[in-house]
Amino acid sequence: MGKTIVITGAGSGFGALAARALADAGHTVYAAMRDTAGRNASRVAEAEAYAAEHQVDLRTVELDVLSQESADAAVATVLSGAGALDVVVHNAGHMVTGPTEAFTPEELAAVYDTNVLGTQRVNRAALPHLRAQEHGLVLWIGSTSTRGGTPPYLAPYFAAKAAMDALAVSYAAELARFGIETTIVVPGAFTSGTNHFATGGHPAEQAVLPAYEERYAGLMDQVAQRLAALAPADAPASLVADAIVEVVDTPPGERPFRVHVDPANDGSEEVSRVADRIRAEFLTRIGLDDLLAPHRTAA
Repeated sequence: MGKTIVITGAGSGFGALAARALADAGHTVYAAMRDTAGRNASRVAEAEAYAAEHQVDLRTVELDVLSQESADAAVATVLSGAGALDVVVHNAGHMVTGPTEAFTPEELAAVYDTNVLGTQRVNRAALPHLRAQEHGLVLWIGSTSTRGGTPPYLAPYFAAKAAMDALAVSYAAELARFGIETTIVVPGAFTSGTNHFATGGHPAEQAVLPAYEERYAGLMDQVAQRLAALAPADAPASLVADAIVEVVDTPPGERPFRVHVDPANDGSEEVSRVADRIRAEFLTRIGLDDLLAPHRTAA
C-alpha cells in the first residue's frame, strides 16, 4: 500500500530526486521546501508538471526547517490533505566551504541550525502523530563524512552532519517502543546531480583567507576534483533516491538501520559497521536490547 511521505529540502538534489522516485513507486509524496510562492515557485511548478505528466501523487508544501511554526503548519497541511503521515525524510541541509578558522561562531551555528536543529523542529511537529498511531518511519539523510574520509575545508558541514547522525542514533532507541522505525541513509560525495557544491556558502570574513591561500592554494577546487575522480562515471545521484525508495518499500520490522550509498568507498561503511555493532552490544549489556528494533504494535 502507498504511504504518505514528507521530504524536507525537496526542491533540488537528493530531495527532489527522492520525491519523484517515491511518487513513481506509488506513494503520496509531499516535497517540502521554503518560499514556495517566491524563490522556489519554479520548483513547485516543476513538481506539479511532473505529477501531471507521470500521473503520480507528488505534492509540494511550504516548510522552512528554521521555523517551528513553519514545521508545525507543514505537518498539519499534510495531515489535512492526505489524512495520514507514515514517513518523515530528513533531507534538508546546507554546505559551506572554506578554512574553518575563517567562519565566525555565528556562521557555524547557522549551519548547525539547518542541518541539526531543523530535524528537531520537524520531529517535534511530526512525532506526536507517529507516536499516537504507533507506527511510522523516520529516515535521515546522513553523510559518509561522519565516519569516513574527511577532506579539509568542509568542517562546519561535517560537524553538523556528525551531530545529526548522533541525534538519529539516539532517536532510534527512544522511538522503538512506539513502533517507529529509524533508517539512516548515508550518501558519499556526489559532486554532480546535487546542489551541495554549487550553492555552498563561504565565510563572510575574508581577512584570514590570504594566509591559507598561501599554504593551501586552490585546495577546495582540488578537493572537488579529486572527489569527483573517485566516483565511478556510472554512479549518478539518483542511486540515493533508489536506496530511499527501497527502504520505504521494505516491510516494517525488516528495514535496515543504516544504508550506505558510497561509490567512492571512503571507509565510512566499515567504521559504521563497527560503531553500530558496539551500540547493539552495549544496549544488550545494559538490558535494553529491545530498543534495537521497533516494537510490533496492533497498528
